[in-house]
Amino acid sequence: MTSAPSYREATRARLRESLIAAARALTVAHGWDNVRMADVASAAGVSRQTVYNEFEGRPGLAEALATAEIRHFVAAVREELLAHGPDVRAAAHAAILHTLREAEVNPLVRAVLTSARGGADELLPYLTTRSGLVLEAAGAVIEEWAAAHLPDAGPGVVRLAAESIVRLTVSHIVLPLAEPATTATALAEVFVRLLR
Repeated sequence: MTSAPSYREATRARLRESLIAAARALTVAHGWDNVRMADVASAAGVSRQTVYNEFEGRPGLAEALATAEIRHFVAAVREELLAHGPDVRAAAHAAILHTLREAEVNPLVRAVLTSARGGADELLPYLTTRSGLVLEAAGAVIEEWAAAHLPDAGPGVVRLAAESIVRLTVSHIVLPLAEPATTATALAEVFVRLLR
């Protein structure tokens, strides 16, 4: 049985959420390159030192911001997968399509991709070169779904299929080559074949 968080832990969690929300809003409005720790502090109504105490600097804040957004995406992927049960093609298509469509309209993803095209951006690597957070979180959800609905699929096969389809989906977020529905159909077929 998990005990309830203490008042201090709950207060710190709320503070952290508030700081991440402020950083997200500022990033959407101005791009990550223009967000300063003092701006985040001001938007959240705390001191700059409070922000540094919580994140130790911009890299820590960038990671927290990326992690929060990844969790948002992964929760939706989980819902889409589970809603389609053991129908691999339908589950994959729905999850991929939702992800691609959400990435198109998500203001933070758009801000990250837009600012990255104009120069260096500390957030883009969480989708590309430092995508471990995405791969781990999305892969775990796909493995959970497969364990519940594809009990005969070997764990190694599921792991490889999950990693491959997450990498391909992220690639299409960063550099879309077709409409989301077309891409989702193609990637769902790849996922089906990887699980065979």
